[in-house]
Amino acid sequence: MSGQPVTPEELVRDHTVYSCVMGSRAFGLATAGSDTDRRGVFVAPTPLQWCLDKPPTHVDGPAPEQFSWELERFCELALRSNPNVLECLHSPLVEYVDDTGRELLSLRDAFLSRRAYDSFARYALAQRRKIDADVRQHGAPRWKHAMHLLRLLGSCRDLLRTGQLVVDAGDLRERLLAVKRGEVPWPEVESWMTRLGSEADAALPSSPLPPEPDRARIEDFLYRVRLRSALRAVEARPYDEGVQRVVGTGRGVR
Repeated sequence: MSGQPVTPEELVRDHTVYSCVMGSRAFGLATAGSDTDRRGVFVAPTPLQWCLDKPPTHVDGPAPEQFSWELERFCELALRSNPNVLECLHSPLVEYVDDTGRELLSLRDAFLSRRAYDSFARYALAQRRKIDADVRQHGAPRWKHAMHLLRLLGSCRDLLRTGQLVVDAGDLRERLLAVKRGEVPWPEVESWMTRLGSEADAALPSSPLPPEPDRARIEDFLYRVRLRSALRAVEARPYDEGVQRVVGTGRGVR
């Protein structure tokens, strides 16, 4: 309960509630040489939040190609419709999930809103500028980047049309891999990108997505997770009856 120092590696090892595989493997675009990108969410014990030195909001590693967010930071980013974080919640390759992680996954729809249009568009615009710079300097884009931008644009369009976020490329796999191999002329790829962007624009006004995410549901979830963590710490080390009485009266404990 006293907030003993915990290393970032221990937070990931002992307090992960959800982990999945992302990148090309989750997108259905993996080839023989593809890396395995792992993403996860951990819950820093509540007593650590009461210390002057706060636990990290994210941890890079400890394994290669592994990255994890603390739950609150993850939710903040998801509420802003961060593409990488939203897609993490919808990965078809889940490697680990506990009760808290399952509750997080059950809230996937609460994070989705029309805000995704702006966040995905900003991300796509930044990537497009990099690709255009490569074309100007080298006469061709980095084809892998072009492939992933096309997948992202298509995912955004379909999210706006259906209200569902699907990360797997599905039937577009072979066409996208042809782009990665440089087999599709750049003008054709450029035209495809423009068309997907226009289709996303057209889908926005009639999108089934709500205007804003359900922030209240997410805050209630975070409150209960933090409170459960605090109660477990008190039960493990009941050194202060006053603290037990105060924490034990917390609202909404389930």
